[in-house]
Amino acid sequence: MKTIFLYLLLAFPILLFGQQKKEFTKQDYIQQVKDNPDSISSLISLRRVGGYDPDYKEMQTLYNTLSKQVRSSKEGKEFQDYLKVLSTVAIGKQAPDFVQNDTTGTPFKLRELRGKYVLLDFWASWCPDCRVESPDLVATYEKFKGDRFEILGISFDKDKQSWTKAIHVDKRHWKHVSDLKRWQNDIGTLYGVKAIPQNVLIDPNGKIIARNIHKEDLNKKLAEVLGK
Repeated sequence: MKTIFLYLLLAFPILLFGQQKKEFTKQDYIQQVKDNPDSISSLISLRRVGGYDPDYKEMQTLYNTLSKQVRSSKEGKEFQDYLKVLSTVAIGKQAPDFVQNDTTGTPFKLRELRGKYVLLDFWASWCPDCRVESPDLVATYEKFKGDRFEILGISFDKDKQSWTKAIHVDKRHWKHVSDLKRWQNDIGTLYGVKAIPQNVLIDPNGKIIARNIHKEDLNKKLAEVLGK
């Protein structure tokens, strides 16, 4: 099973109803939320319902079943803020614009790529799964790059040297930006990214048309929209 790096949204102890000796499924976490509406720990279960690719509507519906006390708590309000972010970057929404420095320290704006299909690639040099994905992403870029398609790498690195070295070693020869804030990357926060690698595909008008598609699924989608 592919390992992904999950960043816990909520900074409080994980006390999920005693010791868990089995591998819980998504349905198990859903049931935990439903069975424990008065427990703050249900917010952690709810985060795990979302997992790698959270569904805003599903999570909001479950969140609404929690007690007023939990929803009005500091952690509950933080979680609602997270859900609001997810609602703004769902498929069909306009991609929020942003500006961040590239590898030379020059500010680069997303809107500079308007008119192209753009894949926002959230990654980091220290993320093994991101690095494993590099050859497939490089192959995709070589196949589809041109006037109508571009990749914009958004790094969750903290060390600039490690970031730029990984770009060259992995031959990720497309545009890259980062604020070197690791998990607190401003673009990651804007797009609700809590795990990497993740991606967002944007059409020439700036609308989000896909999220978290990789390898052949990504190639099929690009072939469809680019007519190749």
